[in-house]
Amino acid sequence: MAKSTSRTNHRILLKSRPKAEPEPGNFELVEEPIPEPGDGQALVRAVYLSLDPYMRGRMRDVKSYVPPTQIGEVMPGAVVGEVMASRDPSVSVGDIVEAYHGWQEYGVTEAKRLRKVDPRLAPISTALGVLGMPGMTAYFGLLEVGQPKAGETVVVSAASGAVGGVVGQIAKIKGCRAIGIAGGKAKCDYVRDELGFDACIDYKAEDLDAALKAACPDGIDVYFDNVGGKTLDAVLKRINLRARIVICGMISEYNLTGPDLAPRPTRALLVNRARMQGVLIFDHIERFPEALKALGEWVRSGKIKYRESVAEGLENAPAAFIGLLRGENFGKQLVKVGEAP
Repeated sequence: MAKSTSRTNHRILLKSRPKAEPEPGNFELVEEPIPEPGDGQALVRAVYLSLDPYMRGRMRDVKSYVPPTQIGEVMPGAVVGEVMASRDPSVSVGDIVEAYHGWQEYGVTEAKRLRKVDPRLAPISTALGVLGMPGMTAYFGLLEVGQPKAGETVVVSAASGAVGGVVGQIAKIKGCRAIGIAGGKAKCDYVRDELGFDACIDYKAEDLDAALKAACPDGIDVYFDNVGGKTLDAVLKRINLRARIVICGMISEYNLTGPDLAPRPTRALLVNRARMQGVLIFDHIERFPEALKALGEWVRSGKIKYRESVAEGLENAPAAFIGLLRGENFGKQLVKVGEAP
């Protein structure tokens, strides 16, 4: 059985590869018929689309942990939405699910790849943010790779973002000092006053080396890196013995047209016998229920707060994505594609 739908599916395709910062012309909005699910599949109508920095990497024709998006393919991404038709007994029409069908209104997905979302627990948009991939990345990246101990100093870049904001709050829950790095007074005020970080450094207005020295007089034990580049360089100068550096993102480098040549203070890793390790959420899929249980309890108790930036309409996804890469968003960047059921 299926619910009635409109007859047209709007999709945003990758039209060309950016040479530096993405531009509106790199994307193409097209209309196509709504697809029909086959055996074992379900048709999902998107309500919210998630925009994430990793998508910039998928626009490059380079080897990575997943294949690049090809020219003419729909832009990749997760959505939370409503099942409109199902040909698998595990999924029913009307279910709210998370699906990875990309920048489009309707998509067909293997039912076994859908994650059911309970709209009674929290707004369904959180399935793409604090209770979704960003929240779980923060959870496993900090606790499994960073391994913070009570009393240690944890520094987080892009601290007002969907991942960074959760990292700092978990650090506080675990008894650590949390120091954020963000761009602009408004973001730093939010990180410090609303999210509860001990301090926040405005990299746009402050000397990063001096500010880190002042905020971290006893050095840095854990650094959760979302930006790379000069910020990573500055932090490495302040790391302690056996520090742990979690590499989650390198957003400052995504739009570079060539290598960022500069002296790198990587000798600090040797001297301090520090560990630098990347984190990918796919490595922890079997433990998602554990993370969701903990994050859900922290959100319900008020120990973790979050914010969402929502663009209206699928056609505005490219502009919102470009703004995300420029740091214009507050918290999790979403696009409202359709009305909630």
